[in-house]
Amino acid sequence: MSENKQGFKDSWHGTKALMACVEICKLLTSTLNLREILELIVLKVSQLVQAENWSLLLKDEESNELVFEVVVGINKKLVKDIRLKPGEGIAGYVAETGEPLYLSNPQNDPRFNQAVDNKTGFTTQSIICLPLQTHGKTVGVVEIVNVDDIEIFRLRDLPVLTVFVDYAAIAIENSQNFAKIQRMSITDEYTGLYNARYLHQILEDSIRKSAKKETGFAVVFVDIDNFKDVVDKKGHLLGSQVLKEIGETISLCLSGQDKLFKYGGDEYVMILSDKSRKEAVELTEKVLHATRSSTYLKAEPIPVRVTASFGLAMFPEDATTKKELLLIADNAMYRVKKSTKNGIGMI
Repeated sequence: MSENKQGFKDSWHGTKALMACVEICKLLTSTLNLREILELIVLKVSQLVQAENWSLLLKDEESNELVFEVVVGINKKLVKDIRLKPGEGIAGYVAETGEPLYLSNPQNDPRFNQAVDNKTGFTTQSIICLPLQTHGKTVGVVEIVNVDDIEIFRLRDLPVLTVFVDYAAIAIENSQNFAKIQRMSITDEYTGLYNARYLHQILEDSIRKSAKKETGFAVVFVDIDNFKDVVDKKGHLLGSQVLKEIGETISLCLSGQDKLFKYGGDEYVMILSDKSRKEAVELTEKVLHATRSSTYLKAEPIPVRVTASFGLAMFPEDATTKKELLLIADNAMYRVKKSTKNGIGMI
C-alpha cells in the first residue's frame, strides 16, 4: 500500500474514532450516576484499546488512596482490596503528578509496584497510564497494560483516548459533586449521621416495606441525660465532638439494616429493622450499656462519661403511622428522662 493510501486510511480511522468518541462523550456528561458513567467508560475504552487488560482507579476523597473501580482482563475480586497510597506505583505517581506515563519495560522502573502482578499472577510488560483530570484536580487514572504495539497505540489511538479521558474526568467529578450534595441534604453536619429530614423519608419507607412483608420494626428515641452540664463545662465545640463520639458508639451496636439519625440537640433516633419487641429491647439495652460505659473526649485532661434515656415504639403493635410511632417513642423517652433517667421506656 502506498504512503498516501496508508495516510488516508489512518486519517479516516482517526476521524471515525473521534466522531464515535464525541458521541459517547455527550452521553457521559448527560448522567450524574457514577455506575452509568463507569459502564460507558468500559464500553468505549474496550472499543479503543487493544490490550491484555486495563483498569480505572479512582481517588478516595478522604485518604487520597487509589481504588480499583473498573478492571477489564483480570478478575476484579483479586484487586478489590488493593489500595494504592499517594505516589505508590505507576498509577500513584501519575495521580500525584498529573503527568501521563508510557513505559515499555515497567519492571525496570523504580516506581513500578509489583503488588498487583503478585496478587493476580499477571506479568506487566508495558503500561500506558493517563490521569483523569478536571479543574486542575486528579480524580483518578486509567491504566492500560500490555498493548499490542505501544508505538502504534501512541500514534493512532492515544489522541482519541486522551479526549475521551478528559470527558470521563468531568463526568466523574460531576457525579461526585452531585453525590456530595445529596449526602449533605440527608446528613447532620456535626456528627455525619443521617438527619431528621431523612428520618421521615426512611420511616415512611420502613412502614411501607414492613406492612408489605408483614414484619415489625422499632423506633427508638435516645436523649443524652444532663447534656447541658457537658456543654457548660466543655463548651459547644467539644460538646459537638461528644455528640459525634456518642453517635459512633451507638452505630457500633447496630447491624447493617438498622439506621441511626441525629434528631436535634442531644437527641438521636434509631430505626431497628425486622425486629420483634424482645429483639428491639435487647438491642436497645446493648446501646444503653455501651453509651454509659464508654469514655468520651479521651484526649482531654478530664474526659466525659454520660448516660441516656430511651423510648421505644413498635410497628405495627404500638402504632401504624409515622406520626404515632414518633410520638409514642418520644413520650416514652421523656417519661424515663423525668423519672430515673438511664433507662428504657415503652408502652
